[in-house]
Amino acid sequence: MLLAIPFPDLSPEIFSFEIGGFAFALRWYALAYIAGLLAGLFIIRRAVSRPPLWPEGRPPMGPDLAEAMLTWVILGVILGGRLGFVLFYQPSWYLAHPAEVLKLWQGGMSFHGGLLGVAIAGLLFCRRYKVPVASVADCMALAVTPGLFLGRIANFINAELWGRPTDVPWGVIFPGYEAQSCATATEACARHPSQLYEAGLEGLLLGTAIWFVAVKLRWLRSPGRVAGLFFTGYGAARVFVENFRQADAQFITPDNPWGHVIRIGDWGLTQGQTLSLPMLLLGLAILAVTLRRPKA
Repeated sequence: MLLAIPFPDLSPEIFSFEIGGFAFALRWYALAYIAGLLAGLFIIRRAVSRPPLWPEGRPPMGPDLAEAMLTWVILGVILGGRLGFVLFYQPSWYLAHPAEVLKLWQGGMSFHGGLLGVAIAGLLFCRRYKVPVASVADCMALAVTPGLFLGRIANFINAELWGRPTDVPWGVIFPGYEAQSCATATEACARHPSQLYEAGLEGLLLGTAIWFVAVKLRWLRSPGRVAGLFFTGYGAARVFVENFRQADAQFITPDNPWGHVIRIGDWGLTQGQTLSLPMLLLGLAILAVTLRRPKA
């Protein structure tokens, strides 16, 4: 008898209604984005309101300017996340169906694309308002983990991005034909709840570590160091969890069941690992430089 946890009776929609023939629904995934952005804004406003945390007691911006930055971040997340998904995961399909790129409501967002979008938006924001890039990057690193945590919880509620088949007692029997493609005639298919692994590592654990070094160890006094920890922590967590996460279907073939996009014999890297390793290396390089530099 398979030891597994049945998927709870959860709906991707919080509520829905129809007015004049137009249907409206609030989904957990959308709420996760909204709540994550607002939580990030709250954290940044609190951080820049505490001058002792920053070099020479001078925050990179005031609380009001933090609100202006939110608009830039939202554009970076949406445009970068969508274009990243299109380019990193299904370029050939969207090249044949370009109109589908605009259908955000059908899903399809990439964290790495969103990160690039936010980075570009952040650079433009710093140039526009003449604020220090490294300290603004630290602000964003402080603020991002609540959104990561909530986003992964929403992925679980949506029963998407589940893990590989497993026989561990905490495996979850996700609904749907694709999730049950590994089922037998007598037993359902249990999978790793990899969304919860990511929520715990990328959200709770990394967020706690960033808060501790920023507030208790005063790493914000060395611009860029907190951002370096975020890149290192997220990259390491994602590379690890990809070992339990089901690879995207377009990368899986009969001779490549693990969905490796880079293969060396029986060893390989998934798309998520391929995109996360540069983050890990960049984060380690930033930490190496900033840890040699004394705090202001």
